[in-house]
Amino acid sequence: MNENTILDLKIVQRERAGSGYQFVTFDEMEIDPPAKAWMIKGILARGETSAWIAPPGAMKSALMAEAAICVGAGLDWHGYRNKGAAGVVYFAIERADLVKRRLRAHRQRLGLTGTPICVSSAVIDLTTPDAFKRVVDTIRCAKTILGADIGLVIIDTFAKLVAAAGGDENSAKDQGAIFGNVQRVKTITGVHVALVGHTGKDETRGARGSNALLGDVDVMVTIGGEEIKTVTVTKANDAPEGMLFSFTSDVHSFGSDEDGDPITVNVVSSEAVSLQATKGREPKLTGQNQKLMFRIIHDAGPGGLSLEDWNAKAREAGITRKATLTDTRYSLLDKQMVREDAGQWKVNHD
Repeated sequence: MNENTILDLKIVQRERAGSGYQFVTFDEMEIDPPAKAWMIKGILARGETSAWIAPPGAMKSALMAEAAICVGAGLDWHGYRNKGAAGVVYFAIERADLVKRRLRAHRQRLGLTGTPICVSSAVIDLTTPDAFKRVVDTIRCAKTILGADIGLVIIDTFAKLVAAAGGDENSAKDQGAIFGNVQRVKTITGVHVALVGHTGKDETRGARGSNALLGDVDVMVTIGGEEIKTVTVTKANDAPEGMLFSFTSDVHSFGSDEDGDPITVNVVSSEAVSLQATKGREPKLTGQNQKLMFRIIHDAGPGGLSLEDWNAKAREAGITRKATLTDTRYSLLDKQMVREDAGQWKVNHD
């Protein structure tokens, strides 16, 4: 099908609906390529939504600052191929100054200039029916100023986005209104929207608040670990789940202030961390609780145990506090000694 025919069909599709909704016929679907419009192949595609979830201090915002740099500068990201540079709009609703310092650190380290990234510290509202229009206007303005098509929009954090108009993070209705507007933004501009969020008290249950977030995003990613952070896809509409990559943090120095004190910021290290290196540096089991809970899951065999059964057996063995069960489970998870597979917890064999 030649370009003129494709253009004619696009015009027909826009005009024939009249006052109704646009649609495409079965045969017309052939004019759109089946492959996704990747920016970072296998992770970030145009027209999709991702959620990047982690507890406080897990470097999720630092990771997204690095993602912005790689998308904007056309760089590969932790071994995942960049498919072409694109502009980035970063809505830093929380700690905008920190976001800008991290971007400046990467700029210095990589010697970048003119990278099409902009940061807004405005408290945006996406709860009312027409709220998406101002976000779309911001994206269009950024495209004009930066001289680059915008491909990635980062909203950091989702909790602050919900709270902007007095919404409730636990309300599926409030989240639904926001995701309706996020979809409108994507439909009009074709961007990828990346949401930065927090885990709840029980980190194994994903994002804090209503579980509507899980149903509305195309990709859900969690970040965990202590010295070595591990990035894992826990939900994807049409991509494999599992570990993406691991990384460590690094301190970037801007020099000293007027008192001679160092000016620093914590960023994602440029040094690669292989999965084998990560496994080789795993700490051993420490404490009786870790040894006990690991033995229980190990003795369950290849089938593993549900979370409820694992906790029940641990309580029978003497670990009675819920907080201790959760902390111990996450210590084993951070050490990559256990994993969750389709609701069953199992030993993470090499």
